[in-house]
Amino acid sequence: MDQRLRTAVLLAAAIIVPDQITKAVIQQRYDLWASDTVIPGFFNIVHVLNKGAAFGFLNRPDSNWQTWFFVAVTFAAVGFIYYLLTTADKGDRFFIWGLGLVLGGALGNLIDRLRTGLVVDFLDFYIGEYHWPAFNVADIAITCGAFAVLVSMYMQNRRERPARRRRTAAR
Repeated sequence: MDQRLRTAVLLAAAIIVPDQITKAVIQQRYDLWASDTVIPGFFNIVHVLNKGAAFGFLNRPDSNWQTWFFVAVTFAAVGFIYYLLTTADKGDRFFIWGLGLVLGGALGNLIDRLRTGLVVDFLDFYIGEYHWPAFNVADIAITCGAFAVLVSMYMQNRRERPARRRRTAAR
């Protein structure tokens, strides 16, 4: 297996394992909708189920299309990630690691969707009555991975900019 794929797959596995373990622990220890305050006024552990995507996007309990839509989107994303990994610069660690994190997060939530049609979320941050949508380890990986990919793209653009200036100046 190519080093880029191996790195991304190992990183994805390093996300999937704790994601699935933490979700199982939450499901065993908490009734649905139960919560424990960890830091009053700021952070709770909760047990909620999400039909939508990361951070509650499209979480509508009154419709049932989301599960199969997000399963299809995840399969398409995995295919696109595979393509990006096989064509990525072997030295672009931020890009490869970012894709590995996104892959792990996407597969972690896909496992939930295929098993139950819903994703388990349990991290609840808030200030007063203003709550960020509950999320999980997979969502954190997707967010951090997307950030790493953006950093990689920014760094690549900065590396290419002087070369473009030299070519323009030579004309």
